[in-house]
Amino acid sequence: MDTNEFAVLKLFVVGILVNAWMIRGLSAADSINIEPTPPRLKKPCNESRLQWEVEVCGEDFKQEMGHIEPHYWCNLTHFIREYHRFTFCTETKSNIVSCYWPNPLVESYIIHIHKHFFSNCTLEHVLWEDPPDETLTILILVPVFLTLAMIALVVWCSKRSDILA
Repeated sequence: MDTNEFAVLKLFVVGILVNAWMIRGLSAADSINIEPTPPRLKKPCNESRLQWEVEVCGEDFKQEMGHIEPHYWCNLTHFIREYHRFTFCTETKSNIVSCYWPNPLVESYIIHIHKHFFSNCTLEHVLWEDPPDETLTILILVPVFLTLAMIALVVWCSKRSDILA
């Protein structure tokens, strides 16, 4: 038996042993509880309380935004902490009253807050223009030449397949 074949055979056997060892060690069959668990009773979503709780979050956010100059309202770096607290508050309050988050009620309130504070934060219209001709030529020719080089390489290798085999 060739030494390379023997090394491959040893590697194959070791691989099978390691695989069997990992499957046995990672098997979840030993820890499976076969008895069915009773379904957890989930309280229904209390939307009226959620509305009140979200408005409390909104009032806190409005109060915190009052400390920030209005011309900074369009720059997220100036109010990111306050906005994070607002969204975290709405998420926490939703979970407390057994509602999923985001839900339509919370989304509509967040949109209301956005309209109040960020309605004038539109970006200027960006005018798209073509890159300079030199850049455009390079961007077109590089893929074309790469494609031609790959085709030439494939043809050259297929003609030499009898020599390489």
